[in-house]
Amino acid sequence: MTTATAASETTPIAVGIAAPDFTLPDHEKKEWKLSDYLGKKPVALFFYPLDWSPTCTKENVCFSQDLSRFGAHAEVAAISVDSIWSHKAWKENMVLKHTMLSDMHRKAIKAYGLFLPAANISQRATVLIGKDGKVAWVKVEGDITKERDYKELEAELAKLK
Repeated sequence: MTTATAASETTPIAVGIAAPDFTLPDHEKKEWKLSDYLGKKPVALFFYPLDWSPTCTKENVCFSQDLSRFGAHAEVAAISVDSIWSHKAWKENMVLKHTMLSDMHRKAIKAYGLFLPAANISQRATVLIGKDGKVAWVKVEGDITKERDYKELEAELAKLK
């Protein structure tokens, strides 16, 4: 039994607690709801600061090119504060294949404790959620200009059930 509590808006969510449900619009203006996937498959949420920035561009291209590697283990969704229009343009320009969610009101970002108030954006973080709806792994990059460790990410994804 875990005694972990929900995150404050700037303290990352703890492993072992129920992942807060949310509904966000995707790049096509369709609603994407976390609870639609729970009980069916694990979910990998990739929070990132901004579309069009150098590191975020490299990462999202990697997620897209390696979607079969990451998507084999979980439903993949990337989340930032950018608008659906920015996501749509960026997705088309970069030929990205994965789901991109717009959190302009910072609801999911704050619910997962990943808000960076000084910049009014999300931290660069990965949250893996098991099929059971509990947070299985959280990794926040201390430097938002640094890419994630893809080998570590893939190893953690392989552990999901």
